[in-house]
Formats: sequence, C-alpha cells, structure tokens
Amino acid sequence: MNKVFLSGNLTRDVEVRYTQTGKAFARMGVAVRRPFSKDKDAVDFFNLVAWDKTAEFCGRYFSKGSRVLIEGRLQTSSYENKDGVKVNAVDVVVENIEFAGSKRDGDGGGNYSGTPANSGYSNRPAAPSRNNNDDWGGEPIDPEDTPF
Repeated sequence: MNKVFLSGNLTRDVEVRYTQTGKAFARMGVAVRRPFSKDKDAVDFFNLVAWDKTAEFCGRYFSKGSRVLIEGRLQTSSYENKDGVKVNAVDVVVENIEFAGSKRDGDGGGNYSGTPANSGYSNRPAAPSRNNNDDWGGEPIDPEDTPF
C-alpha cells in the first residue's frame, strides 16, 4: 500500500500549469514539523503535485502559508538536469487536500478530493441550517448546548 498523510503549511504559492493536452497540474511544497524530535524546530519539506480539478482547486484557494491536510501517495521519478546529472525525485501526488486552519486563520475549512459534490469543491455533505426543524431522530439540538 502506498498512502501518505501530511499536515503542514504550504511553503510557496501554488503554481498551476497545463499539459499540451489541456490537463491541469499544480506544484507546491509543504513544511511538516517533526513532533517528537529533540530539535523543536525540526521540519521536513515535501514536494506536492496535484492533477485536474484538484490542481485547479489548489490554485484557486491555497497560497503560501495555508495550513493544509493532505492525503496522497508517493511517486518517484528520475531525470537529467541541465548539467547532465541524473536526479532522483520523490513527490507526493495529492489525492485529497483540506484546509486545516480555522476561518479566523483565513483558510475557510473546505476540502477537495477530485469528486465534485454539493458546491463542486467539497466532498462533505452540506451542513443543515440551524433554524430548520428537521427530525434528527431524537431531541431537538439547542445550539447553546454545543461545546464549540
């Protein structure tokens, strides 16, 4: 199984480009803290690539500093740089990306996994309005009773 989960901050603005066939892809980077390191400032940096609607979503809603949660897979590649030296690279191919910051942080709180639902950019069901009288299968919920 090839599955990666990361939580961190984007290190640069999202760069969206298009292939010759018109397929969107986005490149970005993420910094992830090492929680159990002796060095409290230890950080790992990962290169990310997203495709199609996920790439366009990232370009539209994320920027340098955005706090994100990422689900993806590792992909290796190799190429020759300008000097003719073979370079091996590892990228995280983004399969699902979510805002991890609060609305107060300016990050909104949505997500995108490549499958449009509701507004086209969130795979979570729409939240019910607080003033409707839907039957929740039990006692009515008073918003004042919620802990947040």
